[in-house]
Amino acid sequence: MCGISGIAFSSRSGRSVDAAVLRRMCDSIRHRGPDDEGYFVRGAVGLGMRRLSIVDVAGGHQPMTNEDGTARIVYNGEIYNHADYREELEARGHTYRTHCDTETILHLYEEHGAGVVGRLRGMFAFAIWDERKRELFVARDRLGVKPLYYVHDAAGSLFFGSEIKTLLEASAVKPSINFAALPDYLANHAPSGEETLFAGVKRLLPGHTLVWRDGEIRIEKYWDVHFAPSPEDANGGRRKSDEEYVAEWSDLFRTSVRLRLMADVPLGMFLSGGIDSSAIAATMSRMVAAPVKTFSVAFAEREANELSYARIVARAFKTDHHEVVVSPEDFWGALPQLIWHEDEPLAHPSSVALYFVSLLASRHVKVVLTGEGSDEMLAGYDRYRKTVFNLALGARYHAGVPVSVRGAVARTVARLPASRAKHKLRRTFLALTPDIETIYFDNFSVFSRARQRELLTPEARARTGAANPYAEVTRCLAETDAETLLGRLLYADIKTYLHELLMKQDQMSMAASVESRVPFLDHKLVEYTARLPERLKLRGWTTKYILRRSMKDFLPEAILRRRKMGFPVPVGAWLRGAHTGVLDEYVLGERARARGLFDESF
Repeated sequence: MCGISGIAFSSRSGRSVDAAVLRRMCDSIRHRGPDDEGYFVRGAVGLGMRRLSIVDVAGGHQPMTNEDGTARIVYNGEIYNHADYREELEARGHTYRTHCDTETILHLYEEHGAGVVGRLRGMFAFAIWDERKRELFVARDRLGVKPLYYVHDAAGSLFFGSEIKTLLEASAVKPSINFAALPDYLANHAPSGEETLFAGVKRLLPGHTLVWRDGEIRIEKYWDVHFAPSPEDANGGRRKSDEEYVAEWSDLFRTSVRLRLMADVPLGMFLSGGIDSSAIAATMSRMVAAPVKTFSVAFAEREANELSYARIVARAFKTDHHEVVVSPEDFWGALPQLIWHEDEPLAHPSSVALYFVSLLASRHVKVVLTGEGSDEMLAGYDRYRKTVFNLALGARYHAGVPVSVRGAVARTVARLPASRAKHKLRRTFLALTPDIETIYFDNFSVFSRARQRELLTPEARARTGAANPYAEVTRCLAETDAETLLGRLLYADIKTYLHELLMKQDQMSMAASVESRVPFLDHKLVEYTARLPERLKLRGWTTKYILRRSMKDFLPEAILRRRKMGFPVPVGAWLRGAHTGVLDEYVLGERARARGLFDESF
């Protein structure tokens, strides 16, 4: 919906907000909100926004104020239940000037203070300056669909924004690498917690609030997802059947999709042809009168083209379907600009494809629904079942087989000729120690701990301070109430890996001035799904079991039964071929040597 930014100078800094700086912060993220802009500056406090008009197009100007001017808000997101509170708030004496969800947040804050966040259903990042308390209240949605970055400097001043580039425009920090976060990035695609790759820049974590008051900040977690099984909701002690669970889950999913159709502008959806987006297409098509506008992207290479599956779904639901095919030249031509949009190094090549399909969608709609989040909620990744399998069998294998025999088996695997079978066997308990660090963390990392020791120069390793790349994920595994290994893995990914995917989704869609919405991450659906019996998520080799059951009468059989592909990008082949010059210039050339990060021979 928007891009927001702000500054709050502490009294000891002795500074006042320069309106020109605030404007530059917002101008740097104009792509997030090309329709409108607004600013509030009063002494040491300033708020700014760029607006993408979605709801109450004419009346939703920000910063928005309450009736007596004692509270002002800048806000990015959509609150799907905002109309539910209007009558109650008007009865309590609040006067509405608009039909915008922004105003409801502000009035709920007046009534409930920090408790406002527990009443919101949707995606959001917002900041409220409370003149009476002289406090800045900042909040981020439960799953982290909308971004919020900040700098709290040595003088106690706070700078915040929807993208890191806003903070650089304000000179909140001098751009430099956060070496302590580098091992996490190299292993896991991105820093997993509040750190970023910019020293001094943090992100407010999902489900957290931040309160700033004259230089001091207080950060609190207001929401978490619980995996511990809830008591069976049944009469007379009868356990629920799978059919009852499927019916309840399906109802929550339909509600989530329906809520995300709230808009005063055209909307559509991204359709990959996988079960997640196909389920949204099937559900959405029954809720709207006109054909659903669907958008798909692929690469020309056969192994990276799933358009045939998307077309099956488009035909089944008679959608208004649009496609774009990205060439290698398109990919490399867009990359520098897209790295600027992502702020941090672009870790997922599929981000580029996401940008191109967002650009395609922007010619027709302002809002799209996407299937992000299903894999982390419903155990959709192969690594979950492989880890559960390897750790369970590996424990028995190590307990029952002598060390000498295990060593001989491992050496046999190592001596096998190069093949797909050898590659798979080397990543099982037959060749690896059956512990979570080896079987899960190192096995599925980008660069494992051992590889990082070879990749980084001695100087770079010294600057990382021997930081553990899995520290944040390990903390998540320990803090969850999940009682099973699968539950702990899902919780950790919701808190870390999903966060990064959502940032990719947000940045690439907003780069094209398109808002993306994620029905699978409605918090009520997430809370229900987390507590489901695991047989309804992963059943044998079948992933996302309850989703498949829910959709079995609606989706084509080819979609229900297809294997997960992810989103393949042939970047490896390109770098080994015509585009090897990119590696020569940025990884192996003088620029790379000057940085002193990576061992060129490795």
